[in-house]
Amino acid sequence: MTVLTPALPAQAVAEIETRRTAYSKVFWRIVPFLMLCYVVAYLDRVNIGFAKLQMSADLGFSETVYGLGAGIFFIGYFLFEVPSNVILHKVGARMWIARIMITWGLISAGFMFVTSAPTFYLLRFLLGVAEAGFYPGIILFLTYWYPSHRRAKIIAVFMSAIPVSGILGNPLSGWIMDSFDGAHGLAGWQWMFLIEAVPAVLLGIAVLFFLDNGIRQAKWLSETEKQTLEEEIAREERHKESGHSVAGIFRDRRVWLMCLIYFTFVMGQYGLTFWMPTLVKATGITGNFNIGLISAIPFICAVVVMNLFGRSADRHRERRWHLVVPALLGAVGFVVAAASLNLTIAIAFLSVAAAGAITCAPLFWSLPTSFLAGTGAAAGIALINSVGNLAGFVSPYLVGYLKDLTGATQVGMYALAAILVLGAVLVLTTPPKLVNR
Repeated sequence: MTVLTPALPAQAVAEIETRRTAYSKVFWRIVPFLMLCYVVAYLDRVNIGFAKLQMSADLGFSETVYGLGAGIFFIGYFLFEVPSNVILHKVGARMWIARIMITWGLISAGFMFVTSAPTFYLLRFLLGVAEAGFYPGIILFLTYWYPSHRRAKIIAVFMSAIPVSGILGNPLSGWIMDSFDGAHGLAGWQWMFLIEAVPAVLLGIAVLFFLDNGIRQAKWLSETEKQTLEEEIAREERHKESGHSVAGIFRDRRVWLMCLIYFTFVMGQYGLTFWMPTLVKATGITGNFNIGLISAIPFICAVVVMNLFGRSADRHRERRWHLVVPALLGAVGFVVAAASLNLTIAIAFLSVAAAGAITCAPLFWSLPTSFLAGTGAAAGIALINSVGNLAGFVSPYLVGYLKDLTGATQVGMYALAAILVLGAVLVLTTPPKLVNR
């Protein structure tokens, strides 16, 4: 027996096609460009991990000094992130994101002049101040264009920049350090900071000419397409709570739960990215370029896994288990990689750790953005990101301290695994009806 599916009215078909075309235009106009900006941002944030291979020996830095310097970035980030995101909401993404990128590029180049631990700490702090607001600003900016049921996939694509920066940046950093070492009297790590800072300044200038503040300012959309997208956003906003003020965000227990959950995931992410070159070197790989190539493997796995989970989360409109599973995978990866003496097994499970830990971040943002709106969303996203990113201070410092204390990195990796398990448990305390939309 043949079952006939009723044909949709012509108007409904036209609306579906308009929506499809509009979202396709939005994706190709803003997402690849934002992803490129974040590749550069993340590379300038974590290339200190590669600089360490030469810089620590040249300047006499201990593992604890390196870990503190790597992490102190997030103190400046924490202090200035909420005001930065509120300013972005008021003045628009185009101007503010351009300001962020240009200033962080200039400060990143300044690392070539580091000669002592205090200078190192100061520049890392200022880099955090300069970059504060970029990542939560982009998350906020995407809520202007996409409703929550489309957002996990888009944020996963955008945050593919993290593993992509590892795939491209690790070999690039290793090559620069090997190839330019000693040129014009500068060490390889000094050249790396200088060369890798240039794209941030150039992209910051490009933002001024390329990025639109929102749907209404997008000249590349037709009026019908603008109205279609605006209606989708307005429909979702009506279902959110409208009473969030900046002060109210600080009193909302759900927001603080989100802060704690994100903190656990960031612990795993930065414990991995800041120490990946050191972990790979510990397996017996020699040569900065070779270390960079091997370090890229876990990030390739992370790109694939994070996008598969992002698509699945949107398709099933389920958020919690799509966070729990990668968090537990990351924990298993850390434990096995730390315990293994075999190079192949260590790299394979570092790949599992990377895929799990890095996948958590884009999927996480579907939780708070499902109940935050307006200025409350700007402040809430910034608060969650700033508190969560304090783990970026704690994580590298903790791993460095434990390595100095024990002479090995295994204890630090076990600690990161336990923290990811805690994050998975906390996600399960979130009511499904709050976040599964």
